[in-house]
Amino acid sequence: MPYVQSSDLNIFYEVIDATSPSCTDVQTIVFHHGIGADPGIWRDWLPFLIDHFRVVIFDMRGYGRSVNPNHKIEYSLDIMTQDVLRVIDAQGGGSVHLVGESIGGTIGLNFAIRYPDRIKSLTVSNGGHVGSSIERVNLWQETIDTRGIKAWSDEFMANRFYPDSLSAEKSAWFASKQETWTRDGILNPIRVLVNTNLLNELKHIDCEVLIMHPDKSPFIPVGVSVDLFQHLKTARLQVFAHAKHGLPYSHSSQCAQMLRHFLEEIERRKN
Repeated sequence: MPYVQSSDLNIFYEVIDATSPSCTDVQTIVFHHGIGADPGIWRDWLPFLIDHFRVVIFDMRGYGRSVNPNHKIEYSLDIMTQDVLRVIDAQGGGSVHLVGESIGGTIGLNFAIRYPDRIKSLTVSNGGHVGSSIERVNLWQETIDTRGIKAWSDEFMANRFYPDSLSAEKSAWFASKQETWTRDGILNPIRVLVNTNLLNELKHIDCEVLIMHPDKSPFIPVGVSVDLFQHLKTARLQVFAHAKHGLPYSHSSQCAQMLRHFLEEIERRKN
């Protein structure tokens, strides 16, 4: 299994390369999941992408196989951004298309600011440039400390999905992954996110940005994504109706097709 050493732990990553032999310019997409999610949320995106793109997924620090049981795991926006850089270097280097959801989208914005020569495009799903709208961290901590991770996960599922947006099987899979997160793996990165404000640095992002946002995220209002859109040089914004914070999983095929169209447009303009 492939791992790459980051600042204080090994990050697990996986490369999926099923590109067509006729594809002469294979580019790479790196996917970054958010808190409570799992790299498996991107699986339903793959059929729309893997004929033309190499795909890299990884477990974000503090989750799944990216843990260090012998040491306390450090969290900061720059540390998590460096994790992305380490994964990119490990899978072959160069510049990539980066896709991030929730905190993964915020990390993606920071990556585009810090490492502009390593990113071809950025896609932000249900994420933002400021975290001040997320006001539930104390409530999450109380729930976890008094009733456990499963109780937190059960409540969080209602914030992610409308009851009719997933099959019973898909809902059960997501819940089972969410329940494996640890207390610190949830609370420490969310505190980083709450204290993040990248507004004054967005002017440094030169790559094209696609923003996909749900109309009913309980954590990041549509107004945050509109503000992000307005402060970027080259961006497009799509708001999805009848969607909550689990947008990339509940609307996987629509999101993947939009990403494919976005990347193909970039490719056509460059050729």
